Amino acid sequence: MLVWGHLNTHLAAGMRRYIAAREWLTVFQLPPYAPDLNPVEGIWSVLRRSTLANRAFATPDDLTTTVRQGLRRLQYRPDVLDGCLTGTGLRPAPP
Repeated sequence: MLVWGHLNTHLAAGMRRYIAAREWLTVFQLPPYAPDLNPVEGIWSVLRRSTLANRAFATPDDLTTTVRQGLRRLQYRPDVLDGCLTGTGLRPAPP
């Protein structure tokens, strides 16, 4: 089984012929834009609502430092990270 995005080489005619010649290979093509399948979108959503909310950044370095601090805090919140993964449907909800 192979899961692919919309990289131009994945969609090329030669690649389609290659896949068609292999009965054993099943390919799932992801939609062009699928934030609901990407747990990183959930993490950005959490950062936008917390660390980055209602804040003006003086410099690009200020933004970078703030994002890094927010991500560092999230790494100690496995419940939030699990929620981002569960929200995609790619992982079952914990019992």
